[in-house]
Amino acid sequence: QVQLAESGGGLVQAGGSLRLSCAASGRTFTMGWFRQAPEKERDFVATISWIGGNTIYADSVKGRFTISRDNGKNTVYLQMDSLKSEDTAIYYCAAVAHWGPPSTVGADYAYWGQGTQVSVSS
Repeated sequence: QVQLAESGGGLVQAGGSLRLSCAASGRTFTMGWFRQAPEKERDFVATISWIGGNTIYADSVKGRFTISRDNGKNTVYLQMDSLKSEDTAIYYCAAVAHWGPPSTVGADYAYWGQGTQVSVSS
């Protein structure tokens, strides 16, 4: 069982930046970020493979968000720039339990963090 712990959320003005971190208690494979806004379903944000750093982004964040990872520290990051009010949500880190390509599907992820709130004021 892998535990995931997110950090780095907070309140920021539109146009600002935040960097989220997610530390895993053990080795992980593909890792991703998802988000859930109030009264909305959970949406895919970004994912990164274990080896090679292959990434996929949701169209809504492409060019503004950057996902990266440090396998030595079992940590994944989400750099969020040019934030918009519509980015306000709880952000969840997730990890896949087996080797495979990056995935945009939440059901493919076996481990989830508790979430961290990101609020963007306009």
